[in-house]
Amino acid sequence: MSRDAEPAGTPDEAAKWPNLALLAAVQVLALALWFSGTAIVPALKAEAALSPFAQSLFTSAVQVGFVAGTLISAVLGLPDRWDPRALFMWAALVGAAANALILVVPPDGASVVALRFVTGIAMAGVYPVGMKLAAGWAKGDLGLMVGLLVGALTVGSAVPHLFNALGGVDWRLTIGAASLSAGAAALLIRLFRLGPNHRPAPRFDPAAVLEIWRNRGARLATLGYLGHMWELYAVWAWIGVFLAASFAEAAGGATTGTAVWAGLATFAMIGAGSIGGVGGGLIADRIGRTTLTIGAMAVSGACCIAAGLLFGAHPLLLTALCLVWGVTIVGDSAQFSASVAELSDPARVGTMLTLQTCLGFLLTLPTIHMMPGLVEAVGWRWAFAPLAVGPLLGCIAMWRLRRSPDAAKLAGGRG
Repeated sequence: MSRDAEPAGTPDEAAKWPNLALLAAVQVLALALWFSGTAIVPALKAEAALSPFAQSLFTSAVQVGFVAGTLISAVLGLPDRWDPRALFMWAALVGAAANALILVVPPDGASVVALRFVTGIAMAGVYPVGMKLAAGWAKGDLGLMVGLLVGALTVGSAVPHLFNALGGVDWRLTIGAASLSAGAAALLIRLFRLGPNHRPAPRFDPAAVLEIWRNRGARLATLGYLGHMWELYAVWAWIGVFLAASFAEAAGGATTGTAVWAGLATFAMIGAGSIGGVGGGLIADRIGRTTLTIGAMAVSGACCIAAGLLFGAHPLLLTALCLVWGVTIVGDSAQFSASVAELSDPARVGTMLTLQTCLGFLLTLPTIHMMPGLVEAVGWRWAFAPLAVGPLLGCIAMWRLRRSPDAAKLAGGRG
């Protein structure tokens, strides 16, 4: 009997959930680096003269670095050819060091942007590699496995906003805490055990990256993912500034005290995505990946418009909407990756997942940078509305996948 066919109660089965819990924990710790720069922008504005473009760079430099890192990783097949635990460890250490160096350079200089770029490269060895590690333990529950990792990504992305809201006056606390947490992740990942579905490295073939386009099912799942990503990171990057502006307007222009509440609301909104990631995985494994993704994108796309209608309204009303938005904007994320994993050669799952995330994060660059222009042109009330186009097109792609023969390979035949 093969190891991945062992019955429940075997040592592999008993080790599954402790290892996945460890993996989720180290993802949260390492991914705190991602938005540590974004979370400190409000505090830095009070200390240094940052233009809207410079503010965007605190997030987009990480995105560019991540795209570069994932492209290199996918072409070289690193997640499938190296021990993924070692790759994760070194990536977390490099990211922690680059992030910590922000504390010793001018906060408004080009060196900060360069360090954020290096942090993004390092994250290419954390997020997609974590999904490969989770897939090694999947047994009819791949959607839940990847959902756990997306939930961890979401919490890790939200944590800097909590650091910032509670630490408040000094942005250095946020940066230092994020670097320390990533360093802890680098140490803890060495305790992770590879799952029974882990496959030996295939022959090195740079052309394998084209498989994601040649494979029609994987192509449609990736197009759905691109629609999802058009919205996600622009919202995550700017929701804190949006909420701060809305809460201040609701208070008659007063900013005293509203910034802390906006930070907490931002943490709650982004953190709510962890519920969406895990819940979406549980639901998709039962009703199908295409059904779940279409439903989640329809709701999150509607929230892009509804949020503007509540700009300046009572903070509790807007926060309630943002919690729904936070759940649904992430609820579908893992299922695009799970779909590509189910539709790809098992020996190249790491490469395919890395390439998918590379394309998705490349698309986030224009949406993150177009937000300041939209705010200037139409104000915060309608600035998020153009992001609804992405979920709409994503729904169309997943509907086409649902109607194709490849749907039979998803979620145990549930589509």
